[in-house]
Amino acid sequence: MSRPTLTAVFVAFLLTSSVAKPNAKDKKPKQVVPAIECDMRAGKINLPEFIVKCPAKCRETKEKVYGTGVFASISSICNAAIHNGVITNSGGKVIVMKMGGQATYKGSFANGVRSLSLPNWRDSFSVSVGKPKKGVIYPSTLIFVPSRPTAENTADHKDPPHSTVSPATEPSSTAAPPTTTHVTTPIATAPPITTSATPRVTVHKVREAAFARRDWPHPAFSRPDGSSGTRRPTDSSYSVPNTSYKWNRMSTGDPTVLDPRPDNTEYEQYGQYPPEPEDHKPLSETGHTKDCKVDIAFLMDGSWSIGKRRFKIQKDFLVDVSQVINVGVAGPMMGIIQYGDDPVTEFSLKQFSSSKDLKPAISKIVQKGGLSNVGKALSYINKNFFSDANGNRGGAPNVAVVLVDGWPTDKLEEASRLARESGINIFFVTIEGPDENEKQNVVETNFVEKAVCRTNGFFSLPITSWFALRKEVQSLVKRVCDTDHLVCSKTCLNANDIAFVIDGSSSVGTGNFRTVLQFVANVTQEFEISDTDTRVGIIQYTYEQRLEFAFGQHNNKADLLNAIKRINYWSGGTSTGAAITYAADQLFSKSKPNKRKIMIVITDGRSYDDVRAPALAVHHKGVIAYSIGIAWAAQDELEYIATDPDREHSFFVDEFDNLYKYVPKIIHNICNEFNSQPRN
Repeated sequence: MSRPTLTAVFVAFLLTSSVAKPNAKDKKPKQVVPAIECDMRAGKINLPEFIVKCPAKCRETKEKVYGTGVFASISSICNAAIHNGVITNSGGKVIVMKMGGQATYKGSFANGVRSLSLPNWRDSFSVSVGKPKKGVIYPSTLIFVPSRPTAENTADHKDPPHSTVSPATEPSSTAAPPTTTHVTTPIATAPPITTSATPRVTVHKVREAAFARRDWPHPAFSRPDGSSGTRRPTDSSYSVPNTSYKWNRMSTGDPTVLDPRPDNTEYEQYGQYPPEPEDHKPLSETGHTKDCKVDIAFLMDGSWSIGKRRFKIQKDFLVDVSQVINVGVAGPMMGIIQYGDDPVTEFSLKQFSSSKDLKPAISKIVQKGGLSNVGKALSYINKNFFSDANGNRGGAPNVAVVLVDGWPTDKLEEASRLARESGINIFFVTIEGPDENEKQNVVETNFVEKAVCRTNGFFSLPITSWFALRKEVQSLVKRVCDTDHLVCSKTCLNANDIAFVIDGSSSVGTGNFRTVLQFVANVTQEFEISDTDTRVGIIQYTYEQRLEFAFGQHNNKADLLNAIKRINYWSGGTSTGAAITYAADQLFSKSKPNKRKIMIVITDGRSYDDVRAPALAVHHKGVIAYSIGIAWAAQDELEYIATDPDREHSFFVDEFDNLYKYVPKIIHNICNEFNSQPRN
C-alpha cells in the first residue's frame, strides 16, 4: 500500500473517532431522593417501589413498626429501616419495595426499635440500603394515597389530586393515580323493641330482679333521612343496628341532627388506610377512644344461673363495648372467653381486627351453662390466652375483664394472684352481687378484692341490675383504656433498673472473674430486657471505678449478654464504698422514675474504704441493695451493704464455682418483694 493511501486511512480513522466520542457534558441522570418525615408509613405512598431519605433521630419518635424483615404497610418506613439495620438513627436513604400482605408479622427488638406482632395485614413492604442499581432511576416525586372523604363532601365528592413531595423540577414518576370508588351503605331500620320478661333460671342463687322501665331504650325516633333507631336516655351516642355507621351528635348539640361516620373497615374496602392512634378521638360523646392500645380478654359468665335473657343482655353489652373502643391493630384488640364449669375461648385476640367484624361474632355466641367457676377461668387465661400465638402484642398491656352474675362458685384468690404476677390487669364487673342474706352462700368472702389488680376501687365495677349494665359501657372503657393506671402490666421481670457492681481486684483472678460474669449473665437471662422493660448497667471496680455500660445501652437480651461476655478483667485494689457511690452517680441518677432500682454488689474481700455511709446513701434513694460475698469477703460489710432484712438480701459462698446456686434465690427474692407490695 502506498504512503498517500495510508495517510488517507489514518485521517479517516481520526475523523470517525472524533464523531463517536461522547460529549463530556452528557452525564447520566442524577437520582433525586425525596425527603420524608419519621412518621411516614409505607401504605400512604402509592408506588410499588421507591427511594426516600429519612431524617435523623427517628428512633426517638417511637413511631410504630409491625413485623421483622417484612413489615406491615402501616409501619413507619424510617423506623422499619432502623430496625432492619438499613440506616442508623442518623438517617439516610432507603429503598422501599411493596409486596402482598402476610398472615402474621412477628415482633422483635433490634437496633433500639421494638417492632410489634400483628395477626395479619393486607399489604407489606421491605427496606434495603438506598443505593440504586446501575441504570435504575426511582421516581423523584412521591404519590400519596388520597385522603379519606369527610361527611361534608361524601354526597358530592370528587377525587382529590394526589399530594406530592418533589424536590426535583421535573417529576419522573409515571405511575397512574389510583381510582377511588365511593359507596353508600344502606341504613337498616331498627328492629322493634320487646319488653317481655322471662323468669330467671337459678342454680346456686335465687334473686328477684326488678324491672325498671327507665333501664330500657326509649321508643324509636326518626332521623332526618327517614330511618329509625333507638336511644337510651343517658346515652350520648346513637346506633343503627346491622350497619357499620356510628351516629353522633353534631356540634349543634341537637340530638335530632346526626352525623354519619363510617368506621375503619369501610375505609379498608376503598383501599384506604384506617386511622392510627393519633387519629383516635378522646373517649367522649363520639364514643371513640384515644391512645387505647390494650389487649383485652372479656370473661363472660355462661352459667345457668344467668338465664337466657340476661345472657343476651351480656352479649349486647360486649357488642356495645367493642364498638366504643374501636377495635383495630393500632389500638385495642379484643377476645372473649366464656366460662361455666370450664372456660372456652370464643375467639382470640387476633381473630378479629375491626369492631364491625366483632359485632356478628359476639351475637352468635351460645350459652354453655354450668357453674360460675371464675377461678378456673382466670387460671385458663393466665396459662393459655395471652400468648404470641393468640395475638398477644408485646407493647400492649394485658387486661382481663370478668363479668360475673352474683358471685363465683369456686375459689379464685390463688389463680388471680398468679395472673396479676404475670402482668394481667384484672377488672371485675359484678352484676347483682350478693346481698346481706346471700353472703353466707359465697364460697370466698371478699372475692373481688382478692382478685382485682388493685383494691382502690378503680378495677371493680359493681352493677345493681342486669338492666343497668349497658349504661356502664363508657365507664368501663374509660378505665381499661387508661393505660397510666394499668399498673399490673409491670411485673418483677420487666420493671427494674439493675446495676451490677463487680469486684475486679487482683485477688479475684482472670478465671474467677469469668465465673462472676457467667453468674451475672445467668441472673440477667431471667429478666425481660428492653428500653421499656428491665435495663441493666455494670460497673467494675478496684481502687478506681469503670462504667462498663449504662442503663439502656444494650436494649435486647442477646446484645446485653454479648456485652457481658466482652468485659475485660481489670485487677487492682478493693474500694467497695467508692464503687457504690459511683453507681449512685453514674447509673441510678439516670434511672427512670417508674423503675425499681436494684443494686447487686459482688466482692471477694474486705474493702479498703468505708462501705456504711455509701450504702446508707443509696438505701435512702430507694435502691434495693443485694450483697454477694465470696471467699474472704467480710460478713459485716455485706450486711451494711444489703437492704434490710439482711437474710433476704445478703449471701455468702465459700468459692466462686458455687455462685450459680444463688441465681434462683436472687430472682425469687426480687419477685417475692415486688409481688408483696400493697395492692391499694
